[in-house]
Amino acid sequence: MADQINSLEELAAVAGIEATPVVEDLTPREPVRDELGRSYATGKRKDAIARVWIKPGSGKVVVNGKEMAVYFARPVLQMILRQPFQVAGVDGEFDVMATVKGGGLSGQAGAVKHGISKALQLYDPSLRPSLKAAGFLTRDSRVVERKKFGKRKARRSFQFSKR
Repeated sequence: MADQINSLEELAAVAGIEATPVVEDLTPREPVRDELGRSYATGKRKDAIARVWIKPGSGKVVVNGKEMAVYFARPVLQMILRQPFQVAGVDGEFDVMATVKGGGLSGQAGAVKHGISKALQLYDPSLRPSLKAAGFLTRDSRVVERKKFGKRKARRSFQFSKR
């Protein structure tokens, strides 16, 4: 096969179109911080919405004016809040101040985790690949299914009676 096409320009010439190389936007992301040196993000999970501010500090986490251990008493929920820092490798380097409303404790912990992850990648864009690979920057969109009429719950029917 002597008529082999070796480049994009040759392919464009054969097809009769103009070849314009696609240049991706490879500009590095800029850190987003306010005048106090904090980064802000909103996290969501189920019906809970968390407003999260992070700044360099000793690793103190305050949720709705209470310490993390007081607000989220279950160790599993505290572990969920620490996950973004451990994945990014910055455990104990940032102070977190969060206000969260709506939903239950599990949803609120997920919302704060999502907000912390988004705020971390805004504060230091070099942390984004590790947080994205762990799936922490994606909002978990699973919510409770609504109840349908003629059903006892969302899908559960009333008990059937033959007689």
